[in-house]
Amino acid sequence: MLLKIFPYLIITFFLQLSSAAQKEPGSLKDSIFEYTEVEACYPGDENSWKKYLQRTLNANVPLDHNAPAGYYTVYVRFIVSSSGSVTDIVPLTKLGYGMEQEVVRIIKKSGDWTPGMHKDQKVSSYHTQPVKFVVMDEGVDIESAVLGKLFVGIDNLIEISVAKLKPEEIDATIENGTITPIGNGKFNVRVTDTTKRALITVLNNTLIRNKEINKNSLEICPQREAPDADKPKQ
Repeated sequence: MLLKIFPYLIITFFLQLSSAAQKEPGSLKDSIFEYTEVEACYPGDENSWKKYLQRTLNANVPLDHNAPAGYYTVYVRFIVSSSGSVTDIVPLTKLGYGMEQEVVRIIKKSGDWTPGMHKDQKVSSYHTQPVKFVVMDEGVDIESAVLGKLFVGIDNLIEISVAKLKPEEIDATIENGTITPIGNGKFNVRVTDTTKRALITVLNNTLIRNKEINKNSLEICPQREAPDADKPKQ
């Protein structure tokens, strides 16, 4: 089955809140900050960073490593020094399929960054960068309230569409949760374990034995992150 891959690059910068390693006056240059008044950033504007990723990232990496269709968000953490150099690049996720290595590679090649500022001084700080890969099976689409995400402890409404199949001809199973058809290609999904990804198998139920069409991997998030709006189309 031919797979298409479309990289979605989520260029969201954020830092975890905590105190600096050292707080004595005059020691800012010797500290590595978790939080700064002005965060470190890639030179230029947000579009410059997106263009760099689009130009440098090998979007075929998960496909080349036989990743199932789905949405994957890789997080890496690194230090931007007070001089702008990037060091200590560490993946925070373990999704595999070569994705963490690819994101580390492109961060290493990104050159010097604009350092963070604290108390009007350039300082060294930690930075966490997410990059999202989307591997899509041609002709199969799974739509959820938030792109590629399911939330623990609630009913997640998803809609599955398959080219050349009517909605009533589509069925699905899930490895780590429950999935219940509610009609017209829509399903309620419940998951309880955030340590795994939700692997959904899409089936054609018109045959004597359900024929597997597609496997789709979705991210599982804590309930506290669940959105209040943005539900799938009814």
